[in-house]
Amino acid sequence: MNDRIPAATLNTAQALGEVSRAWDDDIVHRLEDYIRIPAKSPAFDADWAKNGFIDTALWDAATWVMAQKVSGLTLEIVRLEGRTPVLFFEVEACSGATEAAPEKVASQQTVLMYGHLDKQPEFTGWRSDLGPWTPKYEDGKLYGRGGADDGYAVYASIAAIQALKSQHLAHPRIVGLIETCEESGSYDLMPYIDALRPRLGEVALVICLDSGAGNYDQLWLTSSLRGMASGVLKVEILTEGVHSGDASGLVPSSFRIMRQVLDRLEDSATGRLLPSSFHCEVPADRLLQAKATAAILGDELYKRFPWAHYDCGGATAFALPTTTDPLQALLNRTWKPTLSVTGAEGLPDFKNAGNVLRPYTAFKLSLRLPPLIDAAVAVQQLKVLLEDNAPYQARVTFEGEGSATGWNAPSTAPWFEQALNTASQAYFGAPCGYIGQGGTIPLMSMLSKGFPNAQMMVCGVLGPKSNAHGPNEFLHVPYAKKLTAAVAQVIAQIP
Repeated sequence: MNDRIPAATLNTAQALGEVSRAWDDDIVHRLEDYIRIPAKSPAFDADWAKNGFIDTALWDAATWVMAQKVSGLTLEIVRLEGRTPVLFFEVEACSGATEAAPEKVASQQTVLMYGHLDKQPEFTGWRSDLGPWTPKYEDGKLYGRGGADDGYAVYASIAAIQALKSQHLAHPRIVGLIETCEESGSYDLMPYIDALRPRLGEVALVICLDSGAGNYDQLWLTSSLRGMASGVLKVEILTEGVHSGDASGLVPSSFRIMRQVLDRLEDSATGRLLPSSFHCEVPADRLLQAKATAAILGDELYKRFPWAHYDCGGATAFALPTTTDPLQALLNRTWKPTLSVTGAEGLPDFKNAGNVLRPYTAFKLSLRLPPLIDAAVAVQQLKVLLEDNAPYQARVTFEGEGSATGWNAPSTAPWFEQALNTASQAYFGAPCGYIGQGGTIPLMSMLSKGFPNAQMMVCGVLGPKSNAHGPNEFLHVPYAKKLTAAVAQVIAQIP
C-alpha cells in the first residue's frame, strides 16, 4: 500500500467551483461545436472516412486537450489500417509532493478513462426549434445529438484531472481512450486495446462516462449492462409486386408471414421472449440493489418516458407501460431480454402505397439480452429459430449485423464503495445509487476480461428524459458539473 495523501484533503468546494467555471466558460461551447458535426458511427455512415466528420470531431477534441496544457500529459491520435481512429492520452503519475508535505507518494497503478465521439443518426420527431446538429442551451440543458452520449466524456475527464492538478494532489498514472466506433458495437476497439496494452499498464480503475443516471440528485454507479444482438429479418414471397385484388387470398402476405415468424421469438401479448436460453437468473446482490433503487425512484422509472396521450371524454388518457411496479419495471429494462423493431423495408410511404401485394417485408431487429447471456451464441440461435421451416416455404433470412455481450460489474472493493459515497455526499448531499442499465457498452465486458482486478466506475449523464438516440437528446449540464468533480474525488482516493 502506498503512503498517499488522504482523500479528505480534496477541497470539494474549490473543485466544484473550478469545474463549473470550466464548463460554463469553455466546455459547453466546445460541445456546441461538437454537436454541429454529423459524426455518425460507421454503421450509419458507410463513407465515414471520406466524409471526414469523425476525423473532425476527433481532431477538435485532441486540439482542445492539448490546449489545456495539463502537466505531464501526452496525446496522440492512433490509427490502425482500415479502422476508425482513437484518441489516446497519458498523464504521468504525480506524487503531489510539496515542501510542506514531501512524503506523499503517487500510486503506481493506472486509471483508464473512456469515452467515444461517434454518434447515432438523426432520427425524427425533434422539437421545431431543435435539431440533431443544431445545439441549443436552454435551462441548463444542452440539446443536440451526441453531447450526452457521450461527446462530453473527454472534456469532463480532462476537467477532472485539472481539478486534481490545481490542488497539487497525488494521483496515479492516468490514460484516456476515446474511440469512434462505439455506436456501431465497438468492433474496432479490441484491436486498439491489444495494440496499446503495453502502454495501458496495470489498470486499477476504469472510468467510463457513457452510461446513465437514475435521477439528477445523486451519483449513480452502473452495476450491469444488457447485451445486444441486431440484424435484418427478411421475408420474400414474390419476385415483384402484384395487384392485391388479383393475388390476395391466394398469395400469402409477406407481412403476415413475418408476424408468424416473430411469434416464434416473442409472445406478442406480453412481450416476453420465448426461448429460455435468452433468459438468466438475476444475481442476489443485483436484486437487493434493484429493490433499493426502486424504492428511491418509484414511479419515475416509467413516468419519465414521453407517453402518447389523447383526449378521452374530457380527460387525458395516457399509453401504459408493461408494469407499474417499480421493482419489476427496473428488472424488465435491465435483466430481461426484449425485442424492438427499429427499422423496416419493403413498405412504401402512404402517398405511394397503391393496392399492391408487396413482394417482401424486412425488419431490422434489436434484441436486448440479459447481462450474463453470450450474445454471439444468441445470434446463432436466433438465426436458426427464425429461418427454419418457413411458413408457405417463403424465403426467410436473418442476417446478423452485430452483437455484444452484456456486463455484470465485479464486486465492489471497500475503498471504492467508500469513495463513491464520499463523492456523492460531497457534491449531491445523498449516497451513491446503484442501477443496472438497459443499454450496451461493449467496452466494459472487454475490459473486465482484460483487467479482472480493476474497479469499474461506469456512470454518466443520461438521466430522466435525456433521450439518447432519440429526438430532443440533451445533456444536463448542472449534473455533468457535479459528476466531473465526483470523478476527481474518486481518483484522489485510490489507495
